[in-house]
Amino acid sequence: MTPTLVRHHSRTATAPSAGTTGRARDWAEIQERMLFPLFEAAYERLDVGPPTRLIGLGCGSGLALLIAASRGAAVTGVDGPDRASRLALARERLAPDPGRPGAAGRGPVRLVTGGPADAAEPDLPPYNVITAFEPIGCAAGDAEDLVPALRAAVGLAEHGSPVVLAGWGPPERCATSAVLRVATRLTTRVSDAPRWRPSLRDDLEDVAARAGLRPDGSGRVACPFGYADLDSAIRGLMSTGAFDAAARATDQAQVEKEIVEALHGHVRRDGTVWMPNVFRYLIARTP
Repeated sequence: MTPTLVRHHSRTATAPSAGTTGRARDWAEIQERMLFPLFEAAYERLDVGPPTRLIGLGCGSGLALLIAASRGAAVTGVDGPDRASRLALARERLAPDPGRPGAAGRGPVRLVTGGPADAAEPDLPPYNVITAFEPIGCAAGDAEDLVPALRAAVGLAEHGSPVVLAGWGPPERCATSAVLRVATRLTTRVSDAPRWRPSLRDDLEDVAARAGLRPDGSGRVACPFGYADLDSAIRGLMSTGAFDAAARATDQAQVEKEIVEALHGHVRRDGTVWMPNVFRYLIARTP
């Protein structure tokens, strides 16, 4: 499915939404949908549906949960208190509303602030699908928090349950790689800043091994990043958090200026921005 181009006329390209709440909304309304094909591909492969009890780690504003629930799965989303704004938007998005199209067949939804241990439901059957859709493998140390979270989630799941891990594909097949390099270039003066790096072939397998999981297949999915204009592109990319350290090392205006320059070759004649990307997912199994 091709991402929808959404127009935002109220801001200029140098004035993205301010504050944590604004950034979370930019993520939910602009950026998160770019990963829709990834969510769908994994769910189709695992035949996610009414028998599924799914726990989503780092669920953010909940689009992946919504898709699973729309397929009839019972879903629990978990995210940390540092992303409360995204989780609040997930609650808005997933609140029961019989009047919404497709709501009648939606599976039950639960959202939890904290870690996997906070999502334990002793009186219900264990989970049988674990997802961690936030792409890993492009920043030094970005798996450090995920490995213990996976280990904790494994304790809540059935033996042999599938676990979905996601990451960027090869840099040469991801047009957005050139834009993400801006973050690295601008943070060279900050020694402890997390920096983007090209994804490695075995990133997902390494995380699975560290979490005690057994790889059981993988796939690649085209996830083009499509934006209605430069304004939407800047706001969407900034909402990922990939440029936060760069903004601290320089300033917001400098980061935006360099993002615009990096996007130059991806702006089409009608003003839309289009960047082909490939993402990879790994299916692993719990012990």
